[in-house]
Amino acid sequence: MALSIQRIFTEQALKLIHTEEGQFSDVKATEIAPAKLTKHISALANTDGGDIYIGIGEVGTRKRRKWKGFSNPEAANGHLQCFENLFPLGTDFQYEFLRCDAQSGLVLHVQVNKAQSITKASNGITYIRRGAQSLPVDTPDAMKRLEYSKGLTAFETEATNVSKAEVVTSGTIKQFIREVVPAAKPEEWLRKQMLLRDGRPTVAGVLLFAEEPQALLPKRCGIKVYRYKTTELDGFRDALAFTPKTVEGCLYKQIKEAVKLTTEITESIPKLGAQSLEQIKYPPETLHEIITNAVLHRDYSIADDIHIRIFDNRIEVQSPGKLPAHVTVHNILTERFARNGAIVRILNKFPDPPNKDVGEGLNTAFSAMHQLGLKEPIITEKENSVLVFIKHESLASPEEAIMDYLETHPAIKNKEARAVSHVRADYQIKSIFGRMVSKRLIEQVPGTRTSSTAYRKVAKSNGASKREAATK
Repeated sequence: MALSIQRIFTEQALKLIHTEEGQFSDVKATEIAPAKLTKHISALANTDGGDIYIGIGEVGTRKRRKWKGFSNPEAANGHLQCFENLFPLGTDFQYEFLRCDAQSGLVLHVQVNKAQSITKASNGITYIRRGAQSLPVDTPDAMKRLEYSKGLTAFETEATNVSKAEVVTSGTIKQFIREVVPAAKPEEWLRKQMLLRDGRPTVAGVLLFAEEPQALLPKRCGIKVYRYKTTELDGFRDALAFTPKTVEGCLYKQIKEAVKLTTEITESIPKLGAQSLEQIKYPPETLHEIITNAVLHRDYSIADDIHIRIFDNRIEVQSPGKLPAHVTVHNILTERFARNGAIVRILNKFPDPPNKDVGEGLNTAFSAMHQLGLKEPIITEKENSVLVFIKHESLASPEEAIMDYLETHPAIKNKEARAVSHVRADYQIKSIFGRMVSKRLIEQVPGTRTSSTAYRKVAKSNGASKREAATK
């Protein structure tokens, strides 16, 4: 098949050479066998889509990247024939060559959209994308989950009745398109990304590139921020510090402004410190990642806004829609499913994208709370929404955490103790165990030693309770 050759500038070529491999992008050398490359195309098609650039190799012992393209279009025939048999040119798969006058050869650009059906590699195996890895779907359960996810209709892909001019000529798309490689015109690029259908923008296209999506879509898609001067479980009108503020605009702008506003309001809340009133501080990573996650993964078919409620002792972030597919509150830190795959993928293309570390956002949020000595967020699922509680409460002491664990477990080892107490170093836990043994809070389980050493509670004796002793 005859492919177009797009000419790009030197700066754009350097940007591709230094592309970071991840959830949505891969760079490969021309020497890699086409059959091996099909697993990466399969993985992108079965997940959220993405781009592969073939013709960027590594040289030298330091594995420095270099543009090493095909000498001419015919040199890529083996690749294209293999790809065409499995991934025919069309809606889901698009191919083009990239040429740069300052570089040698042609780079083959493979653009993969999220396919509606399950896509297999040349070896007959189905793959999915996890970060920079293409992993096989090799169990019946995993295949069932993939089939389930493929059966869902994404509201973001539905065409709207909005004029295409609202996204094709917006200031947002004009600024965004300057960073696109290879260079393209807004309408052409939006169409290739499936953000225009039958001449009309999709829901995702409007949310990402219209100046005011909230004025164009029949569904509410803004963010409301409340400040309640109370620690009560529910906010009430008399506790409102001001009329709730509404954050609108395209999703990129929404995230940045909502994080900024939430941070400003939170840091204005006084807290009694050791000697005077102090600012309440939450880790900026936590607020950023949880608000970003709410915007990316909410159900836009539900007529409701995202609600951020700021109390004296906590922040609540509520997003419309239940957790998608196989994701639960128990596996949300380890499982991944993009309800809005196009929104996630395209937002990652913006300068300084809010979703830099795809799939790691909530883990980053939890880790940042631990590092500041605060309890990790709590995620709950309501009837038709997901609610995240970010509490400004200090972590329990390691001794308290260990004693709490032993309330429901017969014994505890070093590994479990480090996990529940958020203490990383092995020697620190051993020291904590030693202090607790000397206080007669715990004792070594007979017969356990070295790496299998376990501890159990000591029967309560006269005097202070174990928790009282643990905090002394």
